[in-house]
Amino acid sequence: MTLKQFDILVENKPGEVARIAELLGKRSVNIRGIATDFGKGQPMIHVITDDDATTRSALTASGAEFMEKDIIVVAMADKPGELHKLTKKLARNGVNIESLFILGAKTAIEEVAISVDRMEQAKDVLDYS
Repeated sequence: MTLKQFDILVENKPGEVARIAELLGKRSVNIRGIATDFGKGQPMIHVITDDDATTRSALTASGAEFMEKDIIVVAMADKPGELHKLTKKLARNGVNIESLFILGAKTAIEEVAISVDRMEQAKDVLDYS
């Protein structure tokens, strides 16, 4: 299966991920994968959704600056070593990986790993124990 990855240019400030999540949520677009890149260069949010057309429309209507790229979705077993096998096969054949997401399992509950600038405050806000 192929999908689109949307690379959305944002500012490096609180609320940018929430702004994009709200924008998509209001259009009933489900986010299948999301990653942030606030390192060197232009800050970006990378998003894979369940509806490319509505995602494109929502981002365009909001005035967001973004790029799209085709991605390949490959099923693999959830066990140690499987990602290595897949990525090694690409490497042996001269294919360079530009980005990689492990998409959440299609279940009612998902886990989100978040790196923040104020860990203790985030734990308090999220009622994290």
